[in-house]
Amino acid sequence: MNVDHHDLHHEFPEHAETIHALKLGNKHFARLFDEYHALTAQVEALEDNDSPVADVALEDMKKTRLKLKDELYAMLQASKA
Repeated sequence: MNVDHHDLHHEFPEHAETIHALKLGNKHFARLFDEYHALTAQVEALEDNDSPVADVALEDMKKTRLKLKDELYAMLQASKA
């Protein structure tokens, strides 16, 4: 199965420098970043290996990932202001 990569650098390449700066200077951002990437790795592994997982469980993981991504994006936008 062809799996799309959803790490923040692929999602927001225009924010690469800001992502790096926030990872180093904002503990909350760094924690969310780590949580987002751990969840993304888990989802991608399940999809890549066609692992047996309930659709509901996978969808819940994706919803959680989306919520984290939205919060991270809001922090990226706020840092530009």
